[in-house]
Amino acid sequence: MTRPLHLYNSLTRQLEPFTPIDPACVRVYTCGPTVYNYQHIGNMRAFLFADTLGRVLRWRGWPLRHVINITDVGHLTSDADAGDDKMERAAQAQAKSIWEIAAHYTEAFKDDVARLNITPPYVWSVATDHIAEMIAFAQSIAPNHCYELDSGLYFDATSVPDYGRLARAGAEEPGESRIDPVAGKRHPQDFAIWRKESPSENRQMAWDSPWGRGAPGWHLECSVMSLKHLGHPFDIHTGGIDHREIHHPNEIAQNQAYCACADSGARLWMHNNFLLDRAGKMSKSAGEFLRLQVLVDRSYHPLAYRLLCLQAHYRSELEFSWEQLAAAFTRLKRLVMAARRRLPEAIEPGDPAPAERYLAALDEAVSNDLNTARDAGAGGTARRQTRAAARAGGGARAVRRGARAGIADPDARGVAGDAPRRGADTRRGRGTPGRTARGARGQGFRRERRDPRRADRAGRRGDGRRSAGVGLAARSVTAWRMDSQSASR
Repeated sequence: MTRPLHLYNSLTRQLEPFTPIDPACVRVYTCGPTVYNYQHIGNMRAFLFADTLGRVLRWRGWPLRHVINITDVGHLTSDADAGDDKMERAAQAQAKSIWEIAAHYTEAFKDDVARLNITPPYVWSVATDHIAEMIAFAQSIAPNHCYELDSGLYFDATSVPDYGRLARAGAEEPGESRIDPVAGKRHPQDFAIWRKESPSENRQMAWDSPWGRGAPGWHLECSVMSLKHLGHPFDIHTGGIDHREIHHPNEIAQNQAYCACADSGARLWMHNNFLLDRAGKMSKSAGEFLRLQVLVDRSYHPLAYRLLCLQAHYRSELEFSWEQLAAAFTRLKRLVMAARRRLPEAIEPGDPAPAERYLAALDEAVSNDLNTARDAGAGGTARRQTRAAARAGGGARAVRRGARAGIADPDARGVAGDAPRRGADTRRGRGTPGRTARGARGQGFRRERRDPRRADRAGRRGDGRRSAGVGLAARSVTAWRMDSQSASR
């Protein structure tokens, strides 16, 4: 019997029991990347959190409709209404078109999603595919909630009830110093719905609108795309904690203006906390930043970073260090080797009680606001867990039950995400999309002494020796991989 699922709602600042609006389909929206640069590993923590949430919802038996947006226009170097468009600046710096910039960094982001074993969303929603809908949305709210300046169309934050509640900011107290002044704005927290192209600008991306040629404000896209793909209200909106101060309060204000009500658009607003390095919050604006590829280049498997994130609660700050990553990688390898020893023993029918106890402990952990930091959620002790599934032989029954619930399913790959994609090239993320290892039965892991560079070349050739398992081990020139022949059907 599963426990009630409790999730922390940033809007009310409390844990709340989760009940879907429609049990036939839980609808979740996640704020995605602005594709002007590679994503650093702190950015990727937000998508690991959203993936964990999605896995738990599916485990509970709820079908999931998950949308992640791709921002390829409108996001300025300030999160408010000042500075250059990040996409335009990147295109100028690299002497490429914005479309080339967006395509390259979108593909790089999706490669990282695959390497971290994050389940792809139901919809990848691209901002520039929704310009007509954004203009129509803006036209519907403009008469009662917006005013026009020479620089564009602006939203009056005082025109909706309790503006800034999410950020604990009243109408007289802007949520953060990142709100920059714009000449003519009625209130500091007012924000752009549509920004006009100035005569001195030479934008690559601009569209005609009732307010002049220009581009949408950054906040507009999420209201429009969540409405189109999920409807309002939907169940859960997720994102990084940095969105809690400006972006999400502005999105809520737009939603309230559109529906002419106090509804925020989503029933729950959930935010993951920052990943920190020794210098503070990880940020692309600081210059150098850690990409997932840097971890791989140092011979760490991407799933070691996933496990590191799961070992901290998503609402807690997590400090990154190479020592902690090495410890997580060691734990990952132990889990894989324990599975190799124990899972073959779980094929024959028998007493499922040990595995059932483990599943109950896992359920207790994730039911308490996705508390993967507890041993059960983050993987626990490898020997204890795998022994529980195999001791009496009957663990296979519980494993099959877990597969139906989504925790051992070959597609969902478990809450801990510890079964990598079959055919994945662990150095470059060029595995075969959509092809997966076929569950626990018959899978073996082999420990090999070899040159990791040769292993990588073999993976990219696709000659039968491609890594399909836990990939390259740190520093020891030891490769761990799943036997693809025994894993296939």
